[in-house]
Order: sequence, then C-alpha cells, then structure tokens
Amino acid sequence: MRPSSLLPHEAGGIALAVLVAIMAGCAGPTRAPEFAQPTPDYPPPPSTPLSETSPTQKAVVKSAPSSPPQKHKSPLAERYKNQKALSTLEGKATYYGDSLSGNKTANGERYSPREFTAAHKKLPFGTVVRVVRLDTGKSTYVRINDRGPFGAKDRIIDLSRAAAEELEMIRAGVVPVRVEILTRPNSA
Repeated sequence: MRPSSLLPHEAGGIALAVLVAIMAGCAGPTRAPEFAQPTPDYPPPPSTPLSETSPTQKAVVKSAPSSPPQKHKSPLAERYKNQKALSTLEGKATYYGDSLSGNKTANGERYSPREFTAAHKKLPFGTVVRVVRLDTGKSTYVRINDRGPFGAKDRIIDLSRAAAEELEMIRAGVVPVRVEILTRPNSA
C-alpha cells in the first residue's frame, strides 16, 4: 500500500503506530548513573544551633585566637622586659631591606634579617634598646650593631627585619617609635 493512497485517518494511525514502535524500542530497563544523587523534594532541615549540639560536637568547635601568634620574639625580651629605661628618644623607625642580608655592619658583624639588631647614628655598639611603636603599643628589643639610618632627620633607628616583623611595621615601612635605652655596653 502506498502512502498516497491512504485515507487521512489511516495515515494518522500508521504514524501513531510507528511512533509507538520507536518508543517501545527505546524503552527498557534504565538505571541512573552511579554518580547521580537524588534530589530531595523538600528543603533541607535548618542547621542546629550551637546550644543544641551534642558534647561531641562542642569539642570540635574551636574559637579563633584573639590575635595572631607572633612569628618571632626577641630573645632579649625575657632578660630586659622589666628593665627601666636610662633615657628615651622619639622619632621614626625604618627597617633594613632583605637585599642587605650578609653585608657587613659597622661593627664588623654580618647582617642577618632573623637577628634582633638595629642601626643608630650615635649609640655605642652593644647597646640594648626597647623600641615601642607609638601608634600600636607593640614593642621589641634589639642590640645596636650598625650605623644609620641616613636620610630624613626624624628617622632615629633602622631595625632588622625580625624586629620590624615583631612591630608589625613591614607594610608601613616607617612608623613612629619611642626608643628606650636599657643598657650600654659597659653596663651590660
């Protein structure tokens, strides 16, 4: 039988039969992929407030520290923390760049960014000072082993990187400080 000789109602029946046959061939046992997760038809339960957690869950909850732990602490701090200042100076502090690591300082030592040392224009080598950042109150203890800083007159001390990190002045570069002279080499 040719399609052109079919009546309109017969052509529709054949098309329907072909469609049913195609669908039947595609139908069969189907499985969801292994990785597919069923999605719930309901919203997830609200999270449980901390006050209603079990003792086991409470043990897992940790509070953040109130301030970040300091990476370095001056070894001079323990010995000189209660020492009264012989005299004080106020001005600005800078710090040595890492590119100077290994260079000789004015007293002949090699500069190490990890040591708590500093440069001052006039204080004798070996002098121990407490440097207090005026805007934050943070402090560090250093030993003078070099000359400087040079340049601006209000800059009174040039700190090693370790000391600058303890004062949290790396980003600022230059900060207001009070230098408290604690010992002189002949009184150490």
